[in-house]
Parts: sequence; structure tokens; C-alpha cells
Amino acid sequence: MQSQHMQSQHIMILGVGSVLFGDEGFGVRVIEKLKEIYEFSENVSVVDGGVLGLTLLGIISESDYLIVIDAIRNKGAPGDLYRLEGDMIPARIRAKNSLHQVDFLEALTLCQALDKVPETVILGVEPMDIETLSVELTPTIQKSVDPMIDMVLAEIDHLGASYHKRSN
Repeated sequence: MQSQHMQSQHIMILGVGSVLFGDEGFGVRVIEKLKEIYEFSENVSVVDGGVLGLTLLGIISESDYLIVIDAIRNKGAPGDLYRLEGDMIPARIRAKNSLHQVDFLEALTLCQALDKVPETVILGVEPMDIETLSVELTPTIQKSVDPMIDMVLAEIDHLGASYHKRSN
């Protein structure tokens, strides 16, 4: 059973953002839909990180792989999807300047201090509007939810974990 090793790796899918500011809530909305449609193997946690900030630290440090879903300003067109990993991450997060990102960066930095940094991939969407007080995603960004779910599932496949659609 060569897949046993991968099954013991803990994978966390973490959606971050504030659902009160339109597209800023993208990560959380993707998590909600993922939970609604799919069931994952036991070694996969699907977490609505919201704006938990440093309370994320305990959760993050328990995982071996971290897949973060978020709205990221990356100088693209609204709705563009990104996959960032390794050295691309800190610079992009610092460029984002939003409240929860600072907390998230602190949490990751503290993980480094604890010598337990999960392998991290950030899957992001270029937001259209993260200033307006609204619990709805803009139509453009709403259209990016399903393609983003496909990206998340591709990461899960790559990591050797399993999932299936819930039977309603």
C-alpha cells in the first residue's frame, strides 16, 4: 500500500477573507461550496478561516500541506486565477495590505519559528471590489468559484488524497 504515506499527511484547505466586503469573501464562499458538494478523506480538513488571524496558528501548524484560497491583488484582470507557492507567497501577501493577510502572514511566520511550516500553496482570484460593504460576490468573481473548486480538487489529486460528491 504505497498510498498509505500520503494518507497520513494532513492537508488543510483554508478559505480566508471577510464575507462583508464583496469579493474579499471569495475564499470563504469557495469553502462553503466545497463543503456542500464534496466529502473528503479523513486526512483533509476544509476550514473557513474567515478573519481568524493568529488563532489560525494552531490549526495551520497541525497540517503538512496547506491550500489557501483567497482574493489576491496581483495586477491582473478581475476574475484571473492564480496559483502561488514557495518564494512567490510572502511578496504577494505583503503586497495585498488587507487586514487578515497581515494576521495570516504572522501565523505563517510563527509557524516558521515553531519549525513546523506546512507546504503552502495559495490559490487566489483577482478581486473586482473589496471595498464595498456587501455579502455578495460581484458577478465576475462569482463565475470564478467553480473554476477555483476545480483548482482545489486538482491540488488534492496531486497530494494523493481522495474526495467524492455528497449524495443528496
